[in-house]
Amino acid sequence: LRRRLEGELEGIRGAGTWKSERVIASRQGPHLRLQGGGAGILNFCANNYLGLSSHPQVIRAAVQALEEFGAGLSSVRFICGTQSIHKDLEEKIARFHQREDAILYASCFDANAGIFEALLTPEDAVLSDELNHASIIDGIRLCKANKYRYKHMDMQDLETKLQDAQKHRLRLVATDGAFSMDGDIAPLQEICQLAQKYDALVFIDECHATGFLGPNGRGTDELLGVMDKVTIINSTLGKALGGAAGGYTTGPKPLIDLLRQRSRPYLFSNSLPPAVVGCASKALDLLMESNAIAQSMAAKTQRFRSKMTAAGFTISGKDHPICPVMLGDARLAAVMAEDMLSRGIYVIGFSYPVVPKGKARIRVQISAVHSDEDIDRCVEAFTEVGRKHGALP
Repeated sequence: LRRRLEGELEGIRGAGTWKSERVIASRQGPHLRLQGGGAGILNFCANNYLGLSSHPQVIRAAVQALEEFGAGLSSVRFICGTQSIHKDLEEKIARFHQREDAILYASCFDANAGIFEALLTPEDAVLSDELNHASIIDGIRLCKANKYRYKHMDMQDLETKLQDAQKHRLRLVATDGAFSMDGDIAPLQEICQLAQKYDALVFIDECHATGFLGPNGRGTDELLGVMDKVTIINSTLGKALGGAAGGYTTGPKPLIDLLRQRSRPYLFSNSLPPAVVGCASKALDLLMESNAIAQSMAAKTQRFRSKMTAAGFTISGKDHPICPVMLGDARLAAVMAEDMLSRGIYVIGFSYPVVPKGKARIRVQISAVHSDEDIDRCVEAFTEVGRKHGALP
């Protein structure tokens, strides 16, 4: 076994796709200190979209919940693991998304693992975008529904698949709202129109949209004006909403009631820790009090994208703070990311199997707490490193 594993690991190293973990010795934020040195590093690769991971009010809320409700429940929800703060947060999530009810999970990966198996039977069908997040793919694999995969954001292919699926009892279209690797946004208006035409339901994963897309940060359904046409939303508390952990499903109350009875990750996982609940609850309070933080994202995202494009880089996606710098070659992405760190910019190269072969990139993520000077410094470093390694003329 050891020989086989070492050979496999050596193959990963040889392919240039080895993923190292840099150790942070400070709080999450736009400026980091790495273990073993590296103070004053600019962080451009976290999902800390709104900068709430280290927000003073969010931290205080976590401390207060920890002191009042303890470190954890040592139990699952239906035995003795439900506290008043769990119910309060679920009500707040439903209100934020303008849905009937919500259910908490340890992560959105768990939420995606738990919904399809509980909802869909062999009589039903699920139609999934080919570039959906791995957790959606895994969740669909667990269910016994008939499975259709349509080409990425290809509405003609989706319509063909919906026509094929008419023989099934229930049809569910499943898509990321915003796709994490490419920074593109699902055409929800067209998806909802097709769903209405073919009597299907729409499910969206909003992990990279909740908190900052749309006029009030409610996500891609708000951004595209289809909040009343999307049936089910899964999202995370571990990115824009405090950055700690946790996920949820929100939608019709009978669905949420069913998940409490049948969703395996919910039934067999410990309750979300009180400190995490406190963080997320305060983050939602801040969002519902004002949309100023969410609105600050657009200008900063546009600044980075326009400057990088002017420098000669190809940036995937559109108008999303996920800004993939497309490089193609896995080794080039890894080497450039290391060189960026030597210039004080923390970014990560992505390659197969996280993204398709030949589509390696450095994924830059803009945060509301990045200053214009931070963004300009990042672009300057990219330009220097790009020229050094032949990614720019």
